[in-house]
Amino acid sequence: MKIKLTSVLVDDQDKALKFYTEVLGFVKKADFPVGQFKWLTVVSPEGPDDIELLLEPNDNPAAKTFQEAIFKQGLPLAMFAVEDIQKEYERMQKLGVAFSMAPTNMGPVTAAVFDDTCGNLIQLVQA
Repeated sequence: MKIKLTSVLVDDQDKALKFYTEVLGFVKKADFPVGQFKWLTVVSPEGPDDIELLLEPNDNPAAKTFQEAIFKQGLPLAMFAVEDIQKEYERMQKLGVAFSMAPTNMGPVTAAVFDDTCGNLIQLVQA
């Protein structure tokens, strides 16, 4: 058994696609209508056949409440691994990404946390 798909709640799928592709560097994999929303996924260019990230609308009241609550508590919704966290941090800062935590040594990993502009905090880690 392996993980094939995971999701992150977003307040606007088009805005999320732009951020996740143009800022984070993911690649769009699937984009087709499903009712009033889209089945919209992105993948890492380093593993296009690996895990897909579904940019899932937070239209469900429970999802929206959950997303807002963990954001207010400062908890990241997802974690992405990078090879050079300082380089990514500097690159993303130049693109205007707001970080709530700069790269910080946490023992076996260095971590940073940023706002994805779609209602989530995301953690970057370097092992």
